[in-house]
Amino acid sequence: MTDTRNPLRRRGVAALTGLALLLAVTAGLGAGSALATPGRGQQATTSDTTDPTQLQPPQVTVLKSGHRLADGLIFIGPKAAPGATAPSGQAGAEIVDNEGRPVWFNPIAAPDTATDVRVQQYHGQPVLTYGVGRSTGGPGHSEGYDVILNRHYEQIATVEAGNGLEADQHEFALTPQGTALITIYHQVPYDLSSVGGPTDGSVLDGVVQEIDVATGKVLFEWHSLDHVPLSDSFQPVPADPSTPYDNFHINSVNPDNDGNLLISARHTSTVYKVDRKTGNVIWRLGGKESDFQLGPGVQFAWQHNALPEGPNTIRIFDNESNGTPVQPASRIIRVHLDLKAKTASLVSSVQHPDGLSAGSQGNAQLLSGGHLFVGWGQLGRFSEFDSNGNLLWDGALPAGYDSYRAYRSPWVGLPNTDPTTEAESAGGAHVTVDAIWNGATEVDRWLVLAGSRPWGLRPAGSARWNGLDTAIDVHTRSPYVEVVALDDRGRPIGRSQLVRVSD
Repeated sequence: MTDTRNPLRRRGVAALTGLALLLAVTAGLGAGSALATPGRGQQATTSDTTDPTQLQPPQVTVLKSGHRLADGLIFIGPKAAPGATAPSGQAGAEIVDNEGRPVWFNPIAAPDTATDVRVQQYHGQPVLTYGVGRSTGGPGHSEGYDVILNRHYEQIATVEAGNGLEADQHEFALTPQGTALITIYHQVPYDLSSVGGPTDGSVLDGVVQEIDVATGKVLFEWHSLDHVPLSDSFQPVPADPSTPYDNFHINSVNPDNDGNLLISARHTSTVYKVDRKTGNVIWRLGGKESDFQLGPGVQFAWQHNALPEGPNTIRIFDNESNGTPVQPASRIIRVHLDLKAKTASLVSSVQHPDGLSAGSQGNAQLLSGGHLFVGWGQLGRFSEFDSNGNLLWDGALPAGYDSYRAYRSPWVGLPNTDPTTEAESAGGAHVTVDAIWNGATEVDRWLVLAGSRPWGLRPAGSARWNGLDTAIDVHTRSPYVEVVALDDRGRPIGRSQLVRVSD
């Protein structure tokens, strides 16, 4: 069984080291021998065609790292944060480890962004999913499509909205039935006089679609305008008739434990339970028209990412801010609903010890052992808490970046590419070799082979995997080098092309 606790830094398996490792691998390879590597396939088409040596993934700073972390790697979608000075580096979909080292990066060229980067299940297999889209000019919504990649980072499906609409990137949730739940912002002309706006205005209808991934068929469609009056919104009506009124601002949709849907609307500060067959609202939690009496500490504002957690219990990322804080800090709350008494009680509340306040975006993921992994949205921070709400791990993107959500999940990546290498002489026999294999999670060590001719290469050095681009210093005057990727048992699993050492 593959150990997925930390697939890039395994310690539980004894491996050959030093000269013994080098000699064993060389004997196994032979001069110029073929190496068993994963088959080649087409890469995902959602990003620029980028030379792996030119990748510049945003570097995550680890602010706190402790013990007893949950299994898995960290999945984020670095992008330019709203209102911040745009970063000069690349943005896209990224996987990092507990030390903040990049494991995989897929750059997305502006103005598009990657959002909701995470591991999900599709037909019983782990897949990597995210949305690709660009802003429509309004605050916090976009138009684009969603992608599904297999563990070889091949794009195996693309999901688009149906019925002439465009998918928004707030939600892309796969279901066990092979369907996807997505969100849509659809601008329609609307008389806003009932809420003090112009008669010739427009509104952003919050739309949910459930789509059969294989066929693209729309199986279910729900419109906020059919069920939620404009007067329920806390969002001011725009004075300019050309600016659509974002009264609802849908930001998550997920199946509840009974199969019906939980829908979160930021601008009504309400979570709705919706009948998956009829589209009727079963109940409303929070906001101006709550069907539940809210107990102490339950009231939330401008929330995101409403998810079921146990019988009649919901987990919510409570922003408590839309840029202007209602309460000093954002938090993650668990709320239990008494459906008979129509009461809602607070089960738990978790805040960051730094009192972080996220004016937009954010999520909370339940991990094994009751841990929580939290993305702090606009702040570009992400954290892991234990079951008692104690901070175990904390990381941050560089200034100017944020990530809509953040997740931790086990993931085995087997890219259908060969490793890539570059080698540069620093004078004399000192050579720096860069070993790159974007997305390969099973590399434990890199072996450098060198020689005076393209054949007859010999070991020149080795180093532990140390991120997507691992720099290895070797002592050689040979003009040719290549690198070999070794797993945690010292077995070769990938080999680069031969390159010349540059001056």
